[in-house]
Amino acid sequence: MELTRLFNIPKLVFVLLLALTSCSDKDENNAPTDYSYYYPTEEATITAKQIGDGTGALDPRGITIANGKLYVCNGDVLEIFDAKSLKYIKSLTAYTKGSTTIPFTNLSSVSVDNNRIYLGSVDSRLFVLDENTNLGINTVGNGQWWNTFVHVFGVTVKDGLVFVKEKHASIKVFETSQITESSNWNLTPIAKLNTLSGFDEMYSMDVAGGNLVVAGRDSKAYLLYNIAAIRANAAASLVTPLQPSAKPISKSEPTTVSLGADWAITSENVDSVDYLRFYPKEEFLNQTYTARINATDIMGKNSFGTIMGITQLEDRIFLSDKTNKQIRILKLKKSNISEQK
Repeated sequence: MELTRLFNIPKLVFVLLLALTSCSDKDENNAPTDYSYYYPTEEATITAKQIGDGTGALDPRGITIANGKLYVCNGDVLEIFDAKSLKYIKSLTAYTKGSTTIPFTNLSSVSVDNNRIYLGSVDSRLFVLDENTNLGINTVGNGQWWNTFVHVFGVTVKDGLVFVKEKHASIKVFETSQITESSNWNLTPIAKLNTLSGFDEMYSMDVAGGNLVVAGRDSKAYLLYNIAAIRANAAASLVTPLQPSAKPISKSEPTTVSLGADWAITSENVDSVDYLRFYPKEEFLNQTYTARINATDIMGKNSFGTIMGITQLEDRIFLSDKTNKQIRILKLKKSNISEQK
């Protein structure tokens, strides 16, 4: 009897373990699956009524944020707002240096770097201003399309380099150190880049991960230029402009790109519909274009128009919506959804 009882004890334990394991597996199979869902909400807008006495117009193009200020290209005027309160600060209508005054015209783009404002004009000029005083430092180009720039359709500045998109498939690259109080207006670029296609459209550019990233609307691709390669091949590129790494996006015409901490936020036109798209930044820089968010409006209302610029500040996203004549301020919200099996 004793031998039988000792033999049966392990069998009983084994059966109990099987039962417990079966219950555990069943519970795990019935555990809910969690999903994260992202969606944009509109927090505020800036319209013409918030500029000066409220009687003017707002025709927004390029925008940027630096040191708590929002800069907006508005026709022939550079508007400046407090980026947090959205309060209007001032309007700049001309480049002023000593006795020289040059009225701003047809502003396309703006970038701020190392206490300087770089302001592009379609009328073949790049204005460089002191960020603190807003007084002129110098200009590049003299307003004649056959000198220096064949128009200026985009500008971005980062890591000591100035990238200027001009007409056709051309980006000219300068060093910030070339532009001084006494430098010549007809500067020679250190390098040239080929955008594969293009004519007289506004272009959006940003720098991240050691690359210049261009929203290549005409080539239907995001164009990536390695900064180190630009420097290494600068002299040769003046003869044969450096070509980008480009992976075409089917049917999409990228118009704007902004690279933040986590997301690459873009605007793309597909069959005449304007989309706001969010890509994980690292995937985007590795040329994997799987958008996590594809929005044409805000929760079924207020459709996006042609977005000319995107900039970011903390958790807020600023859009320059040319069609709707607004600067739209969005936030990205996250909802967690559990699906019970």
